[in-house]
Amino acid sequence: MEQTFSLQTKDHSEMVEITGGISNWLSERKIKDGIVIVSSLHTTAGITVNENADPDVKTDFLRRLDEVYPWHHSKDLHMEGNTAAHLKTSTVGHAQTIVIQNGQLLLGTWQGIYFCEFDGPRSRKYHVKVMEG
Repeated sequence: MEQTFSLQTKDHSEMVEITGGISNWLSERKIKDGIVIVSSLHTTAGITVNENADPDVKTDFLRRLDEVYPWHHSKDLHMEGNTAAHLKTSTVGHAQTIVIQNGQLLLGTWQGIYFCEFDGPRSRKYHVKVMEG
């Protein structure tokens, strides 16, 4: 079972929590146990699991990535000038695998699934695939 979801990002760099949408989708399909793979369909946007309680974590996360991969358009050879976004996506990763147990995503108390935009704002897509078992 699988589905592609769309979202519209609002900022150049942002983390959009997608946990609730995935949870609802699993619940509607009555998935009890297995794994779910969540994958970004872009080379400049990733998927991560991180803290969802304190919004400052997202701010700090993005700021620290900017420190490691600053935007130096004049130095990059890539025609689009978004090499930093590609590096951030490779660092964060394009996908995450999460266990489904008793109909729930097996996440810690403070964990959420995030779509990480590194070259927005844009219309984006991520794919969710369930392997029941």
